[in-house]
Amino acid sequence: QVQLVESGGGLVQAGGSLRLSCAASGRTVSNYAMGWFRQAAGKEREFVAAISWSGSSTAYAESVKGRFTISRDNAKNTVYLQMNSLKAEDTALYYCARNKNFGFVVVIVISAAEYNYWGQGTQVTVSS
Repeated sequence: QVQLVESGGGLVQAGGSLRLSCAASGRTVSNYAMGWFRQAAGKEREFVAAISWSGSSTAYAESVKGRFTISRDNAKNTVYLQMNSLKAEDTALYYCARNKNFGFVVVIVISAAEYNYWGQGTQVTVSS
């Protein structure tokens, strides 16, 4: 089974930046769309960003568009989430996940139900 491990979370002041990484255990992640989701305390898990296998297609939640950038390095089996201009409302546990599919269809990649491998999450806390 594919293993995903997130890192890079921490405590940061509003307006600051963090870069999250998601390392996969094997090569199989390279052909799949990947996504980042987050879950704040007491709230439902929500979509943050997704990227196609080649990196040519991306999707973002409106709340993070223009501030967050998703990227991937298939040679390193790693997906990144660069987070700039952080706000208090960005505070959450951030998860990376591998989509069930090779393709990139927005209605699919924004749905948590369409992902079958998940990391344990990394905490991001933004102070204001």
